[in-house]
Amino acid sequence: MTKSDILQTFHVMAKPTGADCNLDCEYCFFLKKEGLYPGSDFRMSDLVQEAYIKQLFAAHHVPQVTVAWQGGEPTLMGLNFFRHSIYLQKKYAKPGTRIENTFQTNGILLNDEWCQFFRENNFLIGLSLDGPKELNDFYRKDKAGNGTFDKVIRAVGLLQKHNVEFNILCTVNSKNADHPLDVYRFFRDQLGAHYIQFIPIVERDNESGFQEGSKVTERSVRPEQWGRFQIEIFDEWVKRDVGSTFVLNFDGALAGWLEMAGTVCIFGPTCGQGMALEHNGDLYSCDHFVEPRHLLGNILEKSIAEMAASEKQIKFGQNKCDTLPQYCRNCEFIHICNGECPKNRFLKTPDGQDGLNYLCEGFKVFFKHAGMHMQIMAELIREGKPAEEIMNIVGN
Repeated sequence: MTKSDILQTFHVMAKPTGADCNLDCEYCFFLKKEGLYPGSDFRMSDLVQEAYIKQLFAAHHVPQVTVAWQGGEPTLMGLNFFRHSIYLQKKYAKPGTRIENTFQTNGILLNDEWCQFFRENNFLIGLSLDGPKELNDFYRKDKAGNGTFDKVIRAVGLLQKHNVEFNILCTVNSKNADHPLDVYRFFRDQLGAHYIQFIPIVERDNESGFQEGSKVTERSVRPEQWGRFQIEIFDEWVKRDVGSTFVLNFDGALAGWLEMAGTVCIFGPTCGQGMALEHNGDLYSCDHFVEPRHLLGNILEKSIAEMAASEKQIKFGQNKCDTLPQYCRNCEFIHICNGECPKNRFLKTPDGQDGLNYLCEGFKVFFKHAGMHMQIMAELIREGKPAEEIMNIVGN
């Protein structure tokens, strides 16, 4: 990964409210990050906001720039903050630049005004939901300990009413992992979701909230659960939903069979292109490594471009490849997952090397199961045919 590579492809996940959130989901790794900023109000200032937008557009020399908003819960900033952001984007965008805003939210505070704003400004919404009510509410609770499902479903209705495009972001934990088809069919049939991402919960059991130690919490999905979860959904998807329901996990794996750059950073040979911006302007190497040792600097003192292309950030990204154990390099699926996300690589290999992915066995059983169909879809695409033709092949 070179400086040129990073500057052409990097993106920033901005957290204008830091770790502040109006929910208290039991598995949330980011709530503990409040400890990094004792006494903070966790609200991005006008100064930081303008510096972020100005530097983001200055650093990109590509036809489209994505402005990504996450949390914590970004709606806590209030709508006027994002109205001002649109003003700043128009102010600093180069002529002809296409602008995309993405916005990850739990949906609790959404109303008609928010959704009208999203629609008018072409925001893509990532909505967090873990499946049907009994599965979602097991871990996703508000500050009073109440389930959040009903409020999120209300938010879905508002987004649909205003024709706002949204994706479902579903964490896969020890509870819902045993009900893959209930979860998938609920999103597809009840919500009419066309874009779904499944995010495995791998939560380290420690007090710091950092990526350290090898023990995981009971809330974490087990490797064998993760494998079965993907297999059961894939088997239904490949028979009837290819081309109509897009599962980011499957798209990312298919890119490996196509020997092309993936759509998800976790499967890339290196990483480091996805940095995280805290509310005060601190820039970190990755959303999963908001920790003092991975702090690159502050955008009020250094530019985003300078930090993105720094030796520290290049080394962070290259470490994904350099620290991969030989056991993984010899794996038949190395070209698919490349060891997956470094945050999950904390076990020892059978021959005693550090760096084995906690989810390895789950990924391997899924790749082995899906491999034939993935290869067929890859061949279809190479021949200029749509991948959904596989449904005719599988059906025969």
